[in-house]
Amino acid sequence: MRAGEILESYGTADTETGIRPQKTPGLQWSDVDLKKRTAHLPKTKNGEARTVPLSSRAVATLEALPRNLDGRVFGVTYEGIHQSYVRACRRASITGLTFHDLRHEATSRLFEKGLNPMQVAAITGHKTLQMLKRYTHLRAEDLAKLLG
Repeated sequence: MRAGEILESYGTADTETGIRPQKTPGLQWSDVDLKKRTAHLPKTKNGEARTVPLSSRAVATLEALPRNLDGRVFGVTYEGIHQSYVRACRRASITGLTFHDLRHEATSRLFEKGLNPMQVAAITGHKTLQMLKRYTHLRAEDLAKLLG
């Protein structure tokens, strides 16, 4: 999921007008169905709602979280996560890795698990194969293993 779909955020201001988009609340408990293992995203970057399947590990993690009174799954803002992420990368001596790079990595790993492009696009929310391709970084050694 995109950071703006997970966390409360304001998005980027329009460079010409300076107007900031409406605040998005982030993922809400009312949109999470732990029994069905799904999270519904009513507001996405591309404007189309989607329902994301959750792994068993994601469900276990969500079940362990405390419930916020305001209904948000994660009681932090994008800015808060960003600062923590930057600090964690600095402590680990990692340079040049953005939070958004994790989305690229996850997309590639979904293909390695054997999901087809339509399945991956349904999870990631990519509308076109070209955009999905931009997010996918397959390793030659993993492809060689598939070839046998």
